[in-house]
Order: sequence, then C-alpha cells, then structure tokens
Amino acid sequence: MKISHIEHIGIAVPDLAKAIDYYENVLGLKCYKQEVVEDQKVTTAFIKVGDVKIELLEATSPDSTIAKFIEKNGGRGGMHHIAFAVEDGVDNALAEVEEKGVKLIDKAPRKGADGLQIAFLHPKSTEAVLTELCEDPSGKGC
Repeated sequence: MKISHIEHIGIAVPDLAKAIDYYENVLGLKCYKQEVVEDQKVTTAFIKVGDVKIELLEATSPDSTIAKFIEKNGGRGGMHHIAFAVEDGVDNALAEVEEKGVKLIDKAPRKGADGLQIAFLHPKSTEAVLTELCEDPSGKGC
C-alpha cells in the first residue's frame, strides 16, 4: 500500500452552521462545499487548508455514527477520523492491511463524500484512531 498524503481530517460537530462560522469568521478559512451523504446519515462541509481538507460532519439522524460519537463525547464534537489517500486502490489496501491483522469496518470500498471511494479501519487495530483509506473515482489517488 502506498499512502500519498493526508486526504482529510474528519471532525464531528453538533451544529454544522456554527462550526462553519467558526472556521470562516474566526480562522479566516472558506467552506467550499457542503454535501449530504444519505447512507452515512451525515451532512458534510469541506474546508481546505493548504493541501489538506477538513471535513466537518453533522449527523442527520440520531442513529448515525456521528450522532453516537457526539453523544459519547458529552454532546460535543471533536476529531472523528483521519483519512489517507492510497495510490494503489482502496480494495488492494484493504487486502494488505487485513493480511497484517488489521480489523476492518468496511470489507470493500464504498462511496463517500466528495466523490471518493472509501473504507474504514477499526480503531481497535489502529492505535485507537479511526482510520479511513480513500481514493478518487479515477483510481489515481485523492
């Protein structure tokens, strides 16, 4: 597996509008895209800092992973995951890490936000950090 860069850092937020306001009006950054990812039950907002994206995630349903994360975090958001771009395909990367004993959340790539093919690795196998592997639909990395 060849990781080319950090694709994004995912941050769970209880209030997307408030979070965007902070990033734009306090930090001077710009939200360039918002998107609902229905199968993940989230609304995302993307902010770019240099070559790295920050993905803000707000739950659209109380049974979503993000809603549960925020609930466990006392109603506050926080860093949810780190995503790495892989050059040789998410399916190949999954096979490689599984062979090395890493527990997978996703056994196969699936569609994520921003047109990316993604898969998550379980934090019990990744030093307690939820890790996402991703590639763009062209297969050339993110």
